Amino acid sequence: MEHTLPGLPWASWSQTKDTLHLWTQIVGKIQLGTTAPRNHWWHTTLHVTESGFATGRMTSGGTSFSIAFDLAGHRLVVRTAGAEKTIPLRDGLSVAEFYRTLLALLRDLGISVEIKAEPFGVPMTTPFAEDTEHASYDPERVEEFRRALEWADGTLREFQSWFCGKSSPVQLYWHSFDLATARFSGRPAPVREGAGPVESEAYSHEVISAGWWAGDPSSPEPAFYSYTHPEPGDLVKRPLSPDGAFWAPAGTTHQARLDWSEVLASGDPRDTVLDFLQSAYAAGAVTAGWPYDELHTSWCPPRGIVDPSAVAGS
Repeated sequence: MEHTLPGLPWASWSQTKDTLHLWTQIVGKIQLGTTAPRNHWWHTTLHVTESGFATGRMTSGGTSFSIAFDLAGHRLVVRTAGAEKTIPLRDGLSVAEFYRTLLALLRDLGISVEIKAEPFGVPMTTPFAEDTEHASYDPERVEEFRRALEWADGTLREFQSWFCGKSSPVQLYWHSFDLATARFSGRPAPVREGAGPVESEAYSHEVISAGWWAGDPSSPEPAFYSYTHPEPGDLVKRPLSPDGAFWAPAGTTHQARLDWSEVLASGDPRDTVLDFLQSAYAAGAVTAGWPYDELHTSWCPPRGIVDPSAVAGS
């Protein structure tokens, strides 16, 4: 039986979340500068672990190393082949102190890295070395986030196991602090007018993405989401499951959304989320004309096989 999922109200840990997000951006930027590029920026992402989340293996000056947020033990762990060093994660540890301490620790291990030491894609703009404002860490709220993140990761992994086409791992994106996975049709996508290099690489091919975020000021409730790129014109006419799921405007496009409160209130949270993810994928795949019959694995359950007759416009 699954453990009880936490409510994770954004207001109860917003300051802690902002601090943890900025710490994560520092680590993500270190990974960006110490790994070989991969398509869709997949070399920069983090992955969920049994105790939090971590980078992959990085290399600097011939030294291989990794960095992990051990949220169960409330510490940052830097490992090489012959050493392990930690930074306790605590209330009062500012972004500036975290940044200085981590870079000094890396230097002690013979690792030299250079990053653009400022936030990316978030409202906060203070350079890391100067940010003494963000210094909140509530261990109880962090543990609730860790549990929710671990559960969402497992559910997204199960959903992705039904698909045999090109797909991404389930990844934690440090710029937006959301957990996501992507399925691809195999066809290139048109370049979006005005897109910069980050967006152009990320959306170079037709994709249906699915993920989970923990909330922010504009959408304070945690939620699962999905979107199709490029978005077909009548996508939002397609039905979603369960009844509480909905299409939400997202700039000039839309996202399928399932609020965390709907998941918590359901009799079977995992089945509820899987139904939602499948309904959003089917809506996008059918409407965009994907070869969906060719894209399910041999062990895909019947619920994961697209039935176009069920994706009728409303």
